[in-house]
Amino acid sequence: MASYKFLTSKSWMPVLRHVSKSHYFQTVYLSSSASVYDKDIKEYKAPQTDTTNVVKKLQRPPFGKNLFLGKFDNEILAFPEVLDKERLQMLDEMVAPVEKFFEAIDSKKIDAEGKIPKETLDGLKALGLFGQQIPTEYGGLGFNATEFARIAEITAIDSSVAVTLAAHQSIGLKGLLIAGNEEQKAKYLPRLATGEWVAAFCLTEPGSGSDAASVQTKAVLSDDGNHWIMNGNKIWISNGGIADFFTVFAKTSVRGKTGEMEDRVTAFLVERNFGGVTHGKPEDKLGIRGSNTCQVFFENVPIPKENVLGEVGAGFKIALNILNSGRFSMGSSGAGMLKKLVGWSAEHAINRKQFGKPLMEFELIQEKFAKMAVTIYAMESMAYLTSGMLDTYEEPDCAMEAAMVKVFSSEAVWNCTSECLQILGGLGYMKDYPYERFLRDARILLIFEGTNEILRILISLLGLQHAGKSLSEMVRKVRNPTANPGFAVKKMWERFRRNPQNPSLNLHLESFLHPSLKRPSELLEKRVLQFEMAVEILLSRHGKEVSTKQMDLRRVADVAIDLFAMTAVLSRSSRAYCIGLRNAEHELELANSFCVDADIRCERLISELFAGEQFTQDLSLKKIATTIFQNKGYCAEHPLKQNA
Repeated sequence: MASYKFLTSKSWMPVLRHVSKSHYFQTVYLSSSASVYDKDIKEYKAPQTDTTNVVKKLQRPPFGKNLFLGKFDNEILAFPEVLDKERLQMLDEMVAPVEKFFEAIDSKKIDAEGKIPKETLDGLKALGLFGQQIPTEYGGLGFNATEFARIAEITAIDSSVAVTLAAHQSIGLKGLLIAGNEEQKAKYLPRLATGEWVAAFCLTEPGSGSDAASVQTKAVLSDDGNHWIMNGNKIWISNGGIADFFTVFAKTSVRGKTGEMEDRVTAFLVERNFGGVTHGKPEDKLGIRGSNTCQVFFENVPIPKENVLGEVGAGFKIALNILNSGRFSMGSSGAGMLKKLVGWSAEHAINRKQFGKPLMEFELIQEKFAKMAVTIYAMESMAYLTSGMLDTYEEPDCAMEAAMVKVFSSEAVWNCTSECLQILGGLGYMKDYPYERFLRDARILLIFEGTNEILRILISLLGLQHAGKSLSEMVRKVRNPTANPGFAVKKMWERFRRNPQNPSLNLHLESFLHPSLKRPSELLEKRVLQFEMAVEILLSRHGKEVSTKQMDLRRVADVAIDLFAMTAVLSRSSRAYCIGLRNAEHELELANSFCVDADIRCERLISELFAGEQFTQDLSLKKIATTIFQNKGYCAEHPLKQNA
């Protein structure tokens, strides 16, 4: 049984900066209208750090990757308390005015006009929201991942504004924070922190979407060696038409290990005023219509050699690190949006009567609200568990966890938003209500920052590669039973003895949680142990070819996502009950419900991994798809068709 003392142990505390409250946040007064700012909002000034108290961070193994080996870090079941009381209070003091500001934004007008008003952008800048994760020494707020996630809950209420801010700091300037040198940071971060300059991230091209390594934009070193000359174009660039600063990825010629020249991707810091940077008209999008999205063109753009980000030829890794670092906040932002929608929908269900009684009394309506609450709880838990890892771990390896949060949350937002609209019925379909706009806005979440299909492949391959390093010798012998007959027989007997259908529970997860969570903890433990066996079987069956078995990779990713989500909800609900939070028993119900559903999903997926494609629909689905492509579309005859 976890205790409050254990949950709040110093091992979970992050690096804390003790900041005087009087300097943390200047008083901000917001009028009820989002169109008046000149006198009402005082310019935000970053807090001055009085002292720095560095607490040693944890050195922990990668949690998600180790699940593929059946290893479970029990420390994760103590849900992290990242912020001390003073810092949490300061965050709460900022939350209130930000919430008030977003309540005044006319999101319907932004959606209709396809543009965020200048006064709204000025208000965001005055609140310091363009510099949330920029260190205070450069004029930013210096937020850690947990604080950033909390504010994302609020900014998500207007998706166009949220995307503008995210494109600026989660990807646009993130490269500077990750790989920039001190000179580059000192030159650019102060202007980016205040919003004087807006940032954009330029990777996608007409011929390279998910395949980021295939970019065709080219940068060539000038004859005098002082500048790079860039030519090319990028598409679907958020903030592309309003940005002053771009992180751009282009092919450059570098000398390889063999001494031959080869093309590799390099990251560049590009200013619009370098010259040669232009943009196309804003794209007419399904949703997030107020955010600026357009093509950006680079024609003979001279870039000083000191504006290379990181090393020449190392841009692909930087691009991946930028994208991997920002995905986790989709869980908190999505939860923030859904909590608003569920609140509005609940009010409707309470007041709307049909057949003589309120909607809330109908079981199918109750089921919808319960499932949405369970889903939101899982989203929040995953997001803040991941942000806790990022804030408290020494060199955290959380790319997999961040991708898991993104995949789960984006699909949850899409599905739950649709359910809220369904509860409203015809009213939800009308533009006078916000539901259809939220549904249109939600659709992009499954596409940008890595499509969910690509991220499922990423999750599974990260885990399988990690497991493969430990299991390589076993896999080699099992895949060659003729040369290793004794080992093959021994391995078969070992698998039989471990009883894949009902493995012995030897992780003892229940001892790290409140006793009321014993049953769901056993469900989690059983699936973790079965998952390890499934990974072994998959690697033994396919070897290196496993990377091409995308239907199995999808199953692997979905199991891993559910295991992480089960861990997050159990950890969070146990803490809530142990410390006596309000509605803690409700949290136990939410966690239990999620784990039961997740267990059912995992059972089917793991069974299919055990069985192989001969005993699943995989071969049939491939055959159907091949016929469709051969006929260039759906090819079954019309049901009214008759033989001549």
